Amino acid sequence: MSKVVAVVDGSAYSASVCEHAAWMANLSGSQVDVIHVLTRRDTSGEQSNLSGSIGLGARSALLSELAELDAQQARLAQKRGRAILVDAEALISERGVSEVQTRLRNGEIVDTVKELEEEADLIVMGKRGESANFDTLHLGSNLEKVMRSIHKPVLVASRAFKAPSKVLLAFDGGPSALKAVEFIAGRPEFNSLPIHLLSVSRDSTSDQRQLESAVTTLKNGGYEATAESVDGNPETAIADKVNSEGFDLVIMGAYGHSRIRNLIIGSTTTEMVRSCMVPILLFR
Repeated sequence: MSKVVAVVDGSAYSASVCEHAAWMANLSGSQVDVIHVLTRRDTSGEQSNLSGSIGLGARSALLSELAELDAQQARLAQKRGRAILVDAEALISERGVSEVQTRLRNGEIVDTVKELEEEADLIVMGKRGESANFDTLHLGSNLEKVMRSIHKPVLVASRAFKAPSKVLLAFDGGPSALKAVEFIAGRPEFNSLPIHLLSVSRDSTSDQRQLESAVTTLKNGGYEATAESVDGNPETAIADKVNSEGFDLVIMGAYGHSRIRNLIIGSTTTEMVRSCMVPILLFR
């Protein structure tokens, strides 16, 4: 791994994003690029259409004042963005990462991340952004868009950082889960972390062979790997396992079912990211 891209927005999750990025970078010897994106909402105020309600002269004067306010708002957003990046760079450097770069970009977050995807080996984002409602446990809208459109691994940071020591890999035998196994097995720098594979409601002979093959792949990569199959609903079974046995990092494939199924009944990925209190490493 050569580059970790961390996306920060100044929310309560930003410090955790930096600490997760530093943790991954220190394990793999990577550099970290920290990105803050100024969206249209940051740099442009919502102006009311006052045409027709006031006279031409008054309207011109008011529009001039609104334009100046917009310009001031844009300058403040730039200053705030640079301050967020300075704080992020300092935090990551304090965690021992020697190479940290910062970038302030304009645009939409999902477009910016897609643009940087080619040069990144891993994307780190917070579970929620500044405007997300913590009470309802809604995910940040940008996170969902990124998870559905990015093909590099995405580490979804929990609100507080704790160095992971016990990993659960939710294994459904799909291409994304197999990609996760190959990715982890090919990086011996992570093999100090024991990995437990959990397969839910897949008990055919073929399923068991796939599970055993995944365990063998991880063991060949130097990992301490175990596995089990359980019955039940995947969302509930995975969450129960994480909570009851103290796993502090979940690895899983993202959006493995059809888009029609996701639209009708939701997805295991979204539900797991929404409800799990630990970081989740997603593969597509």
